[in-house]
Amino acid sequence: MSPNKENNTASCDVVGCSLDVKRSISSSKIKNTLSSVTLSSSSRKAKLCKIHYKEFKKASKKDRKLEMLGR
Repeated sequence: MSPNKENNTASCDVVGCSLDVKRSISSSKIKNTLSSVTLSSSSRKAKLCKIHYKEFKKASKKDRKLEMLGR
């Protein structure tokens, strides 16, 4: 297993969700992008399940595209 992959025994950091973790993303990016989501942990990185990661990707698509064009 690669060191960059999350261990699937952890659960999602979104309040009310207990699904397995898919990705870890900066908590500040999640808070700025998804205002409707409340995170249970206050750490630097938040763990997201497949459903919440997909929601984050959809919400941040425009920002990520602008960031790529700016490089």
